Amino acid sequence: MALVLNVPETSVQDSEEQEPSPYEESQVHDSFRELIREQSQWVAQEGLELQPLAAEDPRPRGWHDGAQQTFLGPEAAQVYSAATLRILASMPSRTIGRSRGAIISQYYNRTVRLRNLQNSQPLLGTMTRSARPSLRMRDLELDPEALGEDEKRSLLVEELQGLSAAQRDHMLREMPLNLAEKRGLREQSWLPRGRRRARQGRSGGFCCSRLASAFRSLQALSRLAQPWHYALKQIGGQFGSGVLSYFVFLKTLLALNMLLLLPLVAFLVAVQAAFPPAVPQPGPPCTGLELLTGGGCFTATVMYYGYYSNATLGLPCGDGDGEPCGAGRLPYSMPLAYLATTGAAFFLTCIALVYSMSHSFGESYRVGSTKGVHAMTVFCSWDCKVTEKRASRLQRDNICTRLKELLAAWPPCRAARSTCGRLRQAAVRGLVWLLCVGVAGGCAAAVLAFSEVTVQNPVAGGQEVGLLVLPLLVSLLNLGAPYLFCGLAALERHDSPVLEAYVAVARNLLLKVAILGVLCYHWLGRRVAALQGQCWEDLVGQELYRFLVTELVFTLLDSLLGELVWRLISEKRRGGRKPEFDIVRNVLDLIYGQTLTWFGVLFSPLLPAVQILRLLVLFQVKKASLMANCQAPRRPWLASHMSTIFLTLLCFPAFLGAAVFLCYAIWQVRPSRSCGPFRTLDSMYAAGTTWVRQLERAGHGASWLSWLHHCLVENTCFLFLVSALLLAVIYLNIQVVKGQRKVICLLKEQIRNEGEDKIFLINRLHSVYERKERSR
Repeated sequence: MALVLNVPETSVQDSEEQEPSPYEESQVHDSFRELIREQSQWVAQEGLELQPLAAEDPRPRGWHDGAQQTFLGPEAAQVYSAATLRILASMPSRTIGRSRGAIISQYYNRTVRLRNLQNSQPLLGTMTRSARPSLRMRDLELDPEALGEDEKRSLLVEELQGLSAAQRDHMLREMPLNLAEKRGLREQSWLPRGRRRARQGRSGGFCCSRLASAFRSLQALSRLAQPWHYALKQIGGQFGSGVLSYFVFLKTLLALNMLLLLPLVAFLVAVQAAFPPAVPQPGPPCTGLELLTGGGCFTATVMYYGYYSNATLGLPCGDGDGEPCGAGRLPYSMPLAYLATTGAAFFLTCIALVYSMSHSFGESYRVGSTKGVHAMTVFCSWDCKVTEKRASRLQRDNICTRLKELLAAWPPCRAARSTCGRLRQAAVRGLVWLLCVGVAGGCAAAVLAFSEVTVQNPVAGGQEVGLLVLPLLVSLLNLGAPYLFCGLAALERHDSPVLEAYVAVARNLLLKVAILGVLCYHWLGRRVAALQGQCWEDLVGQELYRFLVTELVFTLLDSLLGELVWRLISEKRRGGRKPEFDIVRNVLDLIYGQTLTWFGVLFSPLLPAVQILRLLVLFQVKKASLMANCQAPRRPWLASHMSTIFLTLLCFPAFLGAAVFLCYAIWQVRPSRSCGPFRTLDSMYAAGTTWVRQLERAGHGASWLSWLHHCLVENTCFLFLVSALLLAVIYLNIQVVKGQRKVICLLKEQIRNEGEDKIFLINRLHSVYERKERSR
């Protein structure tokens, strides 16, 4: 007689009572424990009962003629009997989150609780039994007389109608149901206009809903106003993550410049514009050439350092007439405000830059392995909520490009080179590196020689075009040398495009650092010595402005003429290819321009505004040129770490160099005696010490500020302690990351062991069943 194993099954109502939401992680783990304990109690109480099978099926499922069923293992699939399959079906991992009725019940109760919090109703336990509502406060998950699914659905729809539109959308978005179910619930919960206004009027949420809709409209307008709206997705889908990293980096620079500009405008430019100083003579009229040279009518404005006064606003100017410098009632020291605002703006930029770099590190170098990323990209990347044709095409392109990059990241199988071949390749690469270093040194020497000529032969008045010669030379070298590096790199024949990009970064960075080092010596060394008695700060600020403008002009010419001419030639030639977007050269041009902006903040407070306009123009022109003139890289490569590397280069060589440049100018260089807020001081830093002495003379109430300045600024021990603390925090974070990796490895091993334990227990259960069946 054939026998089967009879295990009592739970009813649908019981399963609905026990099933929490799949999104409540803590409840899921608790339900595991509860279900396992209840299952054990049922087995212990009722035992394993053997009952005869129905006559129409004389053999248990899973048995074959002349062969015994094999156990479950990792190598072969297993077919079990009905009793074993019933046990497997009652396991916690296969019962949680299956019932749609349980989901509706849970979100009905959650909606009721949300409405109660909004209406500030008393708790159910504090109300008398007669005051308790019979239907509205019923917990459908715990009610022994559970309703049917249609009744639960109608109750959920009724409760959703009482919520605002934003809360209703948020609740529907969280429900683990398919799109058809969510769409049906949304349509059923939508009220007519008259009933909606009446309910909103009773609940007092009409104004709130209007404010929420207005806020959403403002958010939509702000997204449309952003130049990178939709463009980044389109660029990433067509050209890959490497080209996308350039535009993401440009967006980051735009945010950093806005953060740098806000305190300068609020506490420095706006204050000086509200209380303008007395100008001895009006500036020259504007001719239009000032947009290129930065001089002319721009000189006597808040654009440059020399316009700012050295007075304390609200107090007498000190000229002997007793006239106040401004109408403000509180004293506002312009020298101190100039120094403190510039330092605070740099400090905020440093914090934002370090945060962006750490966030990028966290995104690029995630803890754990990347196994299975190909399968996840294939099966889990598509967003099923996308319904528009344009968005679906864009998403398809993104997934295809992502797969190409992932497949290209695998190391290719290449034949091993001979010893002579490796020596030849090493000799070629060494020679190329020597040539690149020689080119960078030659460019730096040319800039140094020409800067000496400009210092010894200054441009006479009325010949402002001659001021553009040095910026034009530097921009021409910055444009031509990278193309020479690309030509030399073709001789090296790197196997990996990522390695080729890193080598190009190193060579272009060497060129930029050499040129900027020479320019720093030119500005703070030769210029200051040659312009004694003049406002050299204005001249340095104007020259930095000219460098930014000429760099923008050469970049636009390279995009509009170089890439466009190459595309036209390739179209006329049969089989010609369009040019590829040079990621490394364009990114390092951005870093070069941002470094010039940081150099010029002290001498031209509005230079970040010029950089913001420059970045916006670059974004539009580069995007248009990329779409029209360039093609996707011939060898796709995954630029997962490029954004992190670009931010690191922006932080350490660029920002750190700019900080050293400004610190030297503040502490060591003597300010001009004829202009600026520090004209009566020996150094810009002396404005802080002068303010501290004034506080000491003011009285004992402000003495703690002078003590704080002495301990935190003038004492070097504090700086050493802060540096040691920062290094200790970095070391601890590194150790925490290592510990997390070890814990992840241990947890993966534990999951693997638990899977083997489940296989073992299922095999043992099945063997017990087979032995009892054979004994009968």
